[in-house]
Amino acid sequence: MKLDILAIGVHPDDVELGCSGTLLNEISKGKKAGIVDLTQGELGSRGTIDTRYQEAAAAAMILGVQVRENLKMADGFFQNNEENQRKLIVAIRKYQPEIVFANSLDDRHPDHGRAGKLIADACFLSGLRRVETFDEQGQAQDCWRPKYVFHYIQDRYHEPDFVIDITDVFEKRMESIKAYTTQFYNPENESDGPQTYISTPDFLDAVIGRARMIGKKIGVKYGEGFLAEKTLGLKNLDTFIANET
Repeated sequence: MKLDILAIGVHPDDVELGCSGTLLNEISKGKKAGIVDLTQGELGSRGTIDTRYQEAAAAAMILGVQVRENLKMADGFFQNNEENQRKLIVAIRKYQPEIVFANSLDDRHPDHGRAGKLIADACFLSGLRRVETFDEQGQAQDCWRPKYVFHYIQDRYHEPDFVIDITDVFEKRMESIKAYTTQFYNPENESDGPQTYISTPDFLDAVIGRARMIGKKIGVKYGEGFLAEKTLGLKNLDTFIANET
């Protein structure tokens, strides 16, 4: 299944928090998108692996992605090494995305930065024909390198290289985040474990505030920001949106 966009997150819920509005935008325009989670989030203080899978599936349904899979790397302890790069290369070559969304290269959670670099490295190596990988049927895969890798902004703020207007899909974006009922504030699920940094009402308020702040930069109500490791090119000036700020 060829995808236009592959969103990758080290933990289930990273994609929802980082780039789900942009996914909703693109899917509404007919683009095919999918999600790959690197780990099962098994070190999370709340919920279980099973509930995390259920929540990830519910969020995927809300977003309308074509596929979601989990590579089952070790939460907290995975490394950017050949074994994990090859796992990810198999997925990249399987879906042949034009664009990959990836974790931030530097963030509060050390998994995020390590995953951001792992994803960027795997996207490059996936384009080398001498790196041999095989699909589930044992067939050799063709090399494939995405045109762009964009890193979404997570807990730590980074000045974005570009911003996507997500105003029209913001409520649905929040719905996909709140699908993780064991992770984020939910008055009906207060027995799922100890209160954590992300389980308070204040955290969801901060998610909304961040989207407002980023949106303000381009004169819209809500936005998602991305960082690019290479210079972006435009076909013409019509690509820009009006910004009256």
